[in-house]
Amino acid sequence: MHQQERLVENKEMSLREEMCRIGKLLFDRMFVAGTEGNVSVRLSDDEILVTPTQVSKGMMRPEMMVKVDLSGNVLSGELKPSSELPMHLKIYNDRPDVKAVVHAHPPYATAHAVSGVPFDRAFLPEAVVYLGDIPIAPYGLPSSQEIPEAIQPYLADHTALLLENHGALTWGEDLLTAYFHMENLEQLAKIHLYSRMLGGVRYLSQKRVDELIRLKDGLGSTNKPPKGVHCPDGKDLC
Repeated sequence: MHQQERLVENKEMSLREEMCRIGKLLFDRMFVAGTEGNVSVRLSDDEILVTPTQVSKGMMRPEMMVKVDLSGNVLSGELKPSSELPMHLKIYNDRPDVKAVVHAHPPYATAHAVSGVPFDRAFLPEAVVYLGDIPIAPYGLPSSQEIPEAIQPYLADHTALLLENHGALTWGEDLLTAYFHMENLEQLAKIHLYSRMLGGVRYLSQKRVDELIRLKDGLGSTNKPPKGVHCPDGKDLC
């Protein structure tokens, strides 16, 4: 039993340290500024670690993380948990398979959220396979139950969301995967914006998207795919 307790403690410390690394990545990539953003990870079926409120994600220490149950009750930690905890809890309670959640304000993705431009049409093959359709969840008051209610319809078959006039939200099977989804979303948003500035986005035909969907399904992804467009004369792009 003593050895089992040590293993549990070692696992928790490893996750606390990884949360600090992810926070530093978010800060260094300028996906967050000041004390913005929050990260969480599932410890067990009914416990998660979440970043503290009002602390820079680039300056966190492992002991700052707060342990809570899936009802939001604080189990341990000297600091207060992120004010966006209800949003994280909604994902964990609705998706038992999800092990980590990342919320940030990456500039290009957030600009799309503010402008009301979702990623619902396919223009990059990698996005179809790995990210899927990325809708905009309706605006909700930060730190309130409005955001959990706004994101609920999208949780079953998505892995990334834009939050209207707020930021971006991603989740995955572990911390690194959830972070990579955020990084890939920001890259997607940057390319989309630059393409529009250069004269327009050429979208993939539905035929090409269907090919990518078969590839995606072969990898076991259950994300809802973005739509293709119906191009004239059987073209692949239009």
